[in-house]
Amino acid sequence: MKVKFIGGAGTVTGSKTLIESNGIRILIDCGQFQGIKPLRELNWEPLPILPSTIDFVLLTHGHLDHCGWLPRLVNQGFKGKIYCTSPTAAVAKLILLDSAKIQEEEARIANEGKFSKHEVAEPLYTVEQAQKVFPYFRVIKTNESIPLDAEIAAVYTNAGHIIGACTIELQLENKTLVFSGDIGRDNDVLMYPPTKPKKGDYIFLESTYGDRLHPDTDTKLELEMYINNTVEKGGTIIIPSFAVERTQTIMYLLWRLKEEDRIPNIPYIIDTPMGINALEIFINNKKWHKLSLKDCAEMSKMFMLVSDYQETIEHIFDKQPKVVIAASGMVTGGRVLTYLEHYIGLPETTVIIVGYQAEGTRGRKLLEGADEIKIHGKYYDVKANILEIEGLSAHGDQKDLLNWLSELENKPTKVFLVHGENQPLDVLRIKIQEKYGFDCKVPLMGQEFEL
Repeated sequence: MKVKFIGGAGTVTGSKTLIESNGIRILIDCGQFQGIKPLRELNWEPLPILPSTIDFVLLTHGHLDHCGWLPRLVNQGFKGKIYCTSPTAAVAKLILLDSAKIQEEEARIANEGKFSKHEVAEPLYTVEQAQKVFPYFRVIKTNESIPLDAEIAAVYTNAGHIIGACTIELQLENKTLVFSGDIGRDNDVLMYPPTKPKKGDYIFLESTYGDRLHPDTDTKLELEMYINNTVEKGGTIIIPSFAVERTQTIMYLLWRLKEEDRIPNIPYIIDTPMGINALEIFINNKKWHKLSLKDCAEMSKMFMLVSDYQETIEHIFDKQPKVVIAASGMVTGGRVLTYLEHYIGLPETTVIIVGYQAEGTRGRKLLEGADEIKIHGKYYDVKANILEIEGLSAHGDQKDLLNWLSELENKPTKVFLVHGENQPLDVLRIKIQEKYGFDCKVPLMGQEFEL
């Protein structure tokens, strides 16, 4: 049995882990690389193996960095099965279609503006190619053994993080391999705590926040303060947000603040068609989260839900103070860019960052104090107030990650740390070795190991 780290090693994006056993090839996640250009360019490279030789893809969840390369995989010959939970299938369809539309739109803008270095800019994949992925999805139930082959089975358990997200236990060759996926927080506003594994010979653990603890702050109070301070200056609040889970969390917190008369009566706008559709997934999958159907219905009434792009333009040129929640969460694409083109240069504007920002993304640059950012080939001065609410992250912090390992009844042969940048990976490696005495390995991209 061999494992090869094709993505998500030494970086938080592009998650792809290949397992080979007795002629069967299983790919855990098939994510798109985001962030710095050398990583994004990897999306255009072929896999080190032929996609047609992969038998199964097991998806942990539907975020772009875990499912966003599936259209390329299918386009290059994959004919196997893609296993995931029902909410993950729904989320992945939304995210892949949205990603494809953004890819097509950015290629069109680059060609019209002639700012691409290529003679003709092309999308990474099209909407039509994204749609060709969907027939390969196979929906499974959690906590049940799913036979993949005569001697290979998988069990999905709740990972928290976002709706439908799971940890995958793969049983083969008398060994248990545990792939954490992205682990949620033990005290999340919307999601239930992740299920901790009881057994694992080889563990593949995400390390996004391996070097830090989330601050013990009142996120509602922070939101209240930032909104009220901005409105007093006559400014607009822009919250770049991941459409799934984060948008719904922010909606819930704003709704509670409004119910308590702690924030003003101004327009509250959800300008992400995908976020609106994701709300329907929440309503249709009640057992996956803490919100009641009544909560979902009541909080939705507070917001203007924008799908039509013409409405986006109208809101942009409406000078009154407002709160806008728009995708994407790392400011890499989507409608939030249209808002930022008009508002990032105004000192009365507040941009609130509410999730992890990968290296090289616009969101990361804003957090690091960039004086200007590039959008659609043009540079814009950053005069807006850039703030962060760390307490809204959907990823578990170092304490949560260590706690996730706490119920193991055996000592793993090895713990592979993945899906993290170099510093968090190394800090978490030392912490795990000190706390549990487990043998930890930080694999490099492209490395292969025999298990």
